[in-house]
Amino acid sequence: AYCYHGQTLLASDKCGEAIRSLQESEKFFAKAEALCKEYGETKGPGTTAKPSGHLFFRKLGSLIKNTLEKCQRENGFIYFQKVPAEAPQLELKANYGLVEPVPFEFPALNAHWTPETLAAFDLTKRPKDEAAKPKPDEEVKPLKEPDIKPQKDSGCQIS
Repeated sequence: AYCYHGQTLLASDKCGEAIRSLQESEKFFAKAEALCKEYGETKGPGTTAKPSGHLFFRKLGSLIKNTLEKCQRENGFIYFQKVPAEAPQLELKANYGLVEPVPFEFPALNAHWTPETLAAFDLTKRPKDEAAKPKPDEEVKPLKEPDIKPQKDSGCQIS
């Protein structure tokens, strides 16, 4: 999140804050990389997952490094902004791209659904159904197949 926030800050010409955000991103990435390698070397049952080798994880590392270098380079010859001591706060509540959820409410019950009506659906009082019993398998009698002989005279002609 800090990496992408840094890219957004760079796009809005806040290069000093972008550098600090990307430095924070680099710190968290190093911590995550250490945890991923430790997880990959853990012995035990299950699959041998290697999260540090995942494509997203590998691309994120190079993206953080390249964007930080770009920010430092541009701050050195264009912006000359001071890098703050604290990382900028992330906006955790998205204000674009998401739809507000609609709370679910049960519809009102119809007047026809009374306790007497619902009691009529008691499955323990149903009649015994003879059709529900499985029928014994009938023996399948073999059929005699007709004897088909190939014919030479089919009526087709090749011109």
